[in-house]
Amino acid sequence: MMTQANIPSDGTLADLLAHQRAAFVAAGAPPIEQRLANLNTLRKAILALRSQFEETINADFGNRSRFETAIMEIMPVTQGIDYLRKHLRRWMRPQSRHVAMQFRPARAKVLMQPLGVVGIVSPWNYPLALCLMPLATALAAGNRVMIKPSEYTPRTSALMSRMLAGIFPEDEVAIVTGGPDVGAAFSALPFDHLFFTGSTGVGKAIMRAASENLVPVTLELGGKSPVIVADDYSIPRVAKALVYGKLSNAGQTCVAPDYVFVPEDKVEAFATAYEAEARKAYPQGPADKGYASLISQRHHDRLVGLIEDARAKGARIVQIGSKPYEGLSTTLAPTIVVGATPDMKIMQEEIFGPVLPIVACRSVDDAITRINAGERPLALYVFSDRQDVVDKVLSSTTSGSAVVNDTVIQFAQDDMPFGGVGASGMGAYHGEEGFKTFSHAKGVLFQSRLSMVGMMRAPFGSLADRVLGFML
Repeated sequence: MMTQANIPSDGTLADLLAHQRAAFVAAGAPPIEQRLANLNTLRKAILALRSQFEETINADFGNRSRFETAIMEIMPVTQGIDYLRKHLRRWMRPQSRHVAMQFRPARAKVLMQPLGVVGIVSPWNYPLALCLMPLATALAAGNRVMIKPSEYTPRTSALMSRMLAGIFPEDEVAIVTGGPDVGAAFSALPFDHLFFTGSTGVGKAIMRAASENLVPVTLELGGKSPVIVADDYSIPRVAKALVYGKLSNAGQTCVAPDYVFVPEDKVEAFATAYEAEARKAYPQGPADKGYASLISQRHHDRLVGLIEDARAKGARIVQIGSKPYEGLSTTLAPTIVVGATPDMKIMQEEIFGPVLPIVACRSVDDAITRINAGERPLALYVFSDRQDVVDKVLSSTTSGSAVVNDTVIQFAQDDMPFGGVGASGMGAYHGEEGFKTFSHAKGVLFQSRLSMVGMMRAPFGSLADRVLGFML
């Protein structure tokens, strides 16, 4: 297992890829028994190291509750593995397909094959779940895997590396670590598929590099995921849901609500309710042990810059508490930006932090128009008890996923595809969609000794005319 902090050259990475590809060709597609055994082994290893993962992730962040790690990382991965195990046999089964009359009695089937060697580039915000769930899915599909985790969570990457080295040979699963130079070299490798989770900007670079080798990509990106609050919905209820979605992991979640459209006459009521719910969830504000810090000082300072830009342009800033947890300079208080307008940077950039802009809107139609004027988001949230309102929002907008009357929980649904659209990504994984992402559906036609096709081949004559007359 490659665990060194830096990879010296492209050659080392290329050699590792060649090693895995040779092993794949020699062994062929693994049978279902091997795939299930791999999934079982991975699941047991994760649970055996649960407390260590909670500790290392906390150390990488500066502060993150072990409950958040268990609920938002360990539980989704282990339950996702359970779902893969339960349905894998059915997904692998060859599918019979229709054969046109002129080719009968031939038979047609679709065989699901592993792609070969899959590259996974995983992010820092959920360093365990967003690395190991794609890994589990790729293994279920029968692939070998190379992983490049984020350099921003080095302790977690090191622990994952030791864990995987202990349960898989290097020619089956390997982790390579290092900074942006290693990431660039990794994404330029001729994988059979490249899976990336991260920012839109880096995703563009990943796709450019992959295109040089015609490597297909799945890009799980982000964007400004909006919330629409209809005038019929309970303000306290929506505030509680948004506190959960926006402040879990201090907003460092790809599907976190980015900003919220609130009816003009309910803006103040919503701001008051949101502040009250935030204080209930985190009684000590940013000093609360359950409240996560930001991943780096640079990220913290970027968010402060967005807040100050909004303040300078007329927004009212409400910070909920001020003293950070144990004096950590990377902790940012939950913040509301009341009166956010399009000219503010906070409405132009993905926030990825515990800052919630509140946008007054005249109607649901007004909110829909504004959403459709921007890039397509990874997620969209609508709060209404009226089915006609919900139907209008869902049919009139395009997003990677959507949730009605809650936030962020769609990520944990194993039987739904998860992915973006447009600027928020391409492709999907989780469940069967993930299995298909990491598989090749190979169509196979089994010809019969007797076939009508032979009647339509040269030399042509009256028989071909009769067959054409019948078919046309």
